[in-house]
Amino acid sequence: MDRLNFNHLRCFWAVARDGSIASARSRLGLSQPTISKQIGELEEAFDEALFRRTGRRLVLTDVGRTVYAYADDIFSLGQELTDVVRGHATGRPVRLHVGISDVVPKLLTRLVLEPALRMEQPVRLVCREGKTDQLLADLALAGVDVVLTDAPLPSGSRIKAYSHKLGESPVAVFGAPALAKRCARGFPDSLDGAPVLLPTESTALRRSIDAWLKKTDLRPEIVAEIEDSALLKAFAQAGHGLFFAPTVVEKQISAQFGVRSIGRAEGVIEPLYAVTMERRIAQPGVSAIVESARGALA
Repeated sequence: MDRLNFNHLRCFWAVARDGSIASARSRLGLSQPTISKQIGELEEAFDEALFRRTGRRLVLTDVGRTVYAYADDIFSLGQELTDVVRGHATGRPVRLHVGISDVVPKLLTRLVLEPALRMEQPVRLVCREGKTDQLLADLALAGVDVVLTDAPLPSGSRIKAYSHKLGESPVAVFGAPALAKRCARGFPDSLDGAPVLLPTESTALRRSIDAWLKKTDLRPEIVAEIEDSALLKAFAQAGHGLFFAPTVVEKQISAQFGVRSIGRAEGVIEPLYAVTMERRIAQPGVSAIVESARGALA
């Protein structure tokens, strides 16, 4: 059988579920001979008997039970698809595929994504982290529903997508307890000559930090430039340098990494964008993320 005839399959499914052709007639709106013929054609296509007769009853064969299980999934999913398109909730988790640029802080990502897990409709998050360019390519191919990144889509991009600014957070300077204590006094002048860990120059945060350091005429000692935000914090936790992070997750950073804030870098911001293929967001999970983030971020 090269192609499955879904009309034949639906007739079989209805009869198997209702227990007889007579019971399925009104549901299908077909005559008994038509139903019998379509089931016979399905059996012929499979080259297998799907029912056997026991007295006046139709009983599924072993193959019939297997076909019925698949048919039940197929038509149940079809009904769920109809409900989702019409905006009705179902009990089945909806997959939300999120691409996360590796420059976005992990704790900020968690803050933004958590509302999707609290929706009335169950959601299964599928998160992919990577380079922004690759994630945007995946977005264009429908590999992800949304990309979280630190910058809007560049002008002239070959990908026709839309950037939604979720907000921005002020940024503070953090350090391991001993280093933080040493640099807290006289902040921000105390950063002059102090060891710092910076994100790479390709990030929006780094550009904001560089502008602030130039404006304040501060020249810290750059110990390392690290693209991955979690790795950067791991080095900071070990006392290798101070680092910059959004204040919106200040408590979580301090608790998770055992560091403390020594002051705000006035004017330095951590922006966050959601990039989608739609100007008007229709996917419920993406909509929940965007609305919540805009409430949480300045």
